[in-house]
Order: sequence, then C-alpha cells, then structure tokens
Amino acid sequence: MTEDASAKKDLAVVKGTKDILPKEVESWRALERLARETFELYGYRELRAPVFEATELFVKGTGPTSDIVTKEMYTFTDKGGRSLTLRPEYTPSVVRAIIEHRLDLEVEPMRYYYMGPMFRYDKPQKGRYRQFHQVDIEVFGEKDAAVDAEIIEMADSLLRKLGVAGTETLVNSVGCRECRPAYSQALREAAGRRKSDLCPDCQRKAETNPLRIFDCKVESCQIVARSFPVIQDFLCGECLSHFNALLVFLNQYQITYRVEPRLVRGLDYYTKTTFEIVSSHLGAQNALLGGGRYDDMMKDFGGPNICGIGFALGMERVLAVAELAVPKRKSLYLAYLGDEAKRTGLELARYFRANGVECLVEFKNRGMKAHFGRANKLEAAWVLIVGEDEMKKGRFGLKEMATGRQVEGTREELLAFLRDK
Repeated sequence: MTEDASAKKDLAVVKGTKDILPKEVESWRALERLARETFELYGYRELRAPVFEATELFVKGTGPTSDIVTKEMYTFTDKGGRSLTLRPEYTPSVVRAIIEHRLDLEVEPMRYYYMGPMFRYDKPQKGRYRQFHQVDIEVFGEKDAAVDAEIIEMADSLLRKLGVAGTETLVNSVGCRECRPAYSQALREAAGRRKSDLCPDCQRKAETNPLRIFDCKVESCQIVARSFPVIQDFLCGECLSHFNALLVFLNQYQITYRVEPRLVRGLDYYTKTTFEIVSSHLGAQNALLGGGRYDDMMKDFGGPNICGIGFALGMERVLAVAELAVPKRKSLYLAYLGDEAKRTGLELARYFRANGVECLVEFKNRGMKAHFGRANKLEAAWVLIVGEDEMKKGRFGLKEMATGRQVEGTREELLAFLRDK
C-alpha cells in the first residue's frame, strides 16, 4: 500500500458511520419537516438535550442488564475524571431534564419531540449503524390508555405522510412491577429446562433478565422462545384492563394491529404497553419505530411519581422505504461578463436573496456560453444575464432553462415574474 493510499484509509469514515451528502439531505429535511408538522398538530413541542451525559444516567434509566448497557455504550472518561457516555437513546435525558428544570410544574402539557444522533457500539449491518439518527416523542403525566393509542395513531399518520407502505403494527403488554416478577420466574424456569438449546448469551439472560431472550436474533433461540409462557396469562387486573382499553381505542382509530405476546422491546424500563411498527421491506432489521410505557422511570430517578410513554423512529430505516415527494430546488444562476457586470450582479443577487430567491454566483471568469453550460449541469431553474447592454438599459435578461423562454425586465419586474412562477 502506498503512503497516499494508507493516509486515505486512515482518514476514511469510521466503520458504522456514514456521511449524509447534500443530495441525500433533501430527503432528511423532508422527513424532519413532516415529523415536526405532525407532532405539533398533536400539541408536542421540541426539546433538545446534550449529546453526552453522565454514564450513570443511562445505566439507571436503560437498565444494567440491557444489551445497551452491557455491550453497546460509547463510554469515556473526560479530563475531569468523570465517566461520560454518548447518548444511546433519548428518554433518560428527557426525564433528567424534566426533574432538573421542574417542567412538571409548568402549565404546558409534557409532550415533547426531539431529533438527533444516537450512538451504540453494535455490529454494523444493513439498517444498523453505530451512529444512527432518531425522531423521538414522549408524553408524561397521562396514564389513560387513550394516549397510548393516540401516539400509535400519530406514528401511523406520520408514516403514511412519508409514503411508507407495507407496515404492520405490533402491540403487547409487559405488565408492571406487581405482575411481571411471576412471569419472569416462569420464563426463568422454562429457559432452564431448555438451557442447552440456547446460545451462550441467552443462557446468561435466563439468569439475569429472561425477557431479553425474546430479543435474540439467533433462530434457534427464537424457536425455543416460542414455546415459553405468554405474558397475557400473568397480567394483573390493572395491566389487563389497560391493555384491553388500548385495543378498544386502536379499533376506534381503525388502526390494524396484531397482538404479539413476545414483543418486549430491548430496554428494561418498559411497563404495560409496548409496540412496534415493522416493515416488510427491510429484512432482519425491520422495526421502523417502537416504544411503550415507562411509568416508574421518573420516580426511580428521584423525581415526582409521573408516568410516561413514547416512541423512537429510526430515520435511516424509514428513509430506506419512504417514498418522499422532495420538491426540486428552483435556483437562479447569475451569468455575468466582466468585472463591472460582476459588481452589478452581486447587487442583484443580494436583492433576490433578500426577497427569498436562491441565487448562486460562482466567481470564475467564464464566457456566456460556459455560464449556460454550467447552469445546465447544476440544474438551475433560471439564468440571470448581466452584460454591458443589460447594465446600460437597467433591464436584465432572465432565461427559464426548462422551456428556453427568455424575458427582460428591471429587478423588480423579474422578481414579480419569479414569484408568479
């Protein structure tokens, strides 16, 4: 390997991450715009938390036995000797922010959304990155099953706006701290009887947190897990009533769903409702979004006894199956001849930009034919022509590239023409 090739390899993007290039960004911005518009229709407001937090926040919030904590967190010691972690998910940060800023005392409902990168050290594969991006929502202080159904309906509505087809909605209940211990014990006993058929990781989970066996992607473990008891047989009266109410509200919203008794999600904090919307077009990593209730987390963090529910949407996965109508950019390209025309062109560009027209000026000496060739390559919608004759008359040429139509006018007249277009 040559020295130059070695340097390029050393400076390549880190495995498990990717560059989002300008042409791709248009789709990302469309997703973000539609998400914001959708969530705000339901009364949500944006919250932004730091990218890194104290490590103990995620250990406490996500659960010490979860795969995220045991295998996947990006943790480092800073120069002050503190253990910090790049956020693997958003919910613990939001709970911390509510407690720290006493948002529970504000008049506004605690309905939040946020977007940004998350970080998990996991095997990079199709649909899974080590730096990935999520759109998340959270609702706190509303325990009615109707809000569970509403956020599932909101998620369904967003996916339809994004042009995502071929989805299936899965719902379940994972019980609460009153009824789940008995179910966990039943799973532990069932796993013990089939221990030799489980992978080494699931043998460990059978002792520490047997619900996590349902998350395993090893086919033999999935087959074994299908023989385990189902949680619906262990739900207490309150959890069963809440789950049945959820199904009633989903029916009212006309949301098609399937009860999946082995849907537990990958985090320890869930209580009662869990759900996922999966795609038939993504292969093994098929979950577009998922979430559920975490009614004990706020209290566990030392805050008020306030319930919570939310979901996280994987942006990379959704964009892989979305059919977004991204509007084509309509830019104005400035074609000028000579230094004086350049100066006049800069004033014109400033005028058009101040009035909301995208205007590109490239500071290279070109002939008019070369300017038009460049504008064509850039797929500019119009070319603004500034030459000696145009400056004398105070009227400038504007050519529409798609049709070849050319008009002439003052800057005010051309602005009116562009706005009409």
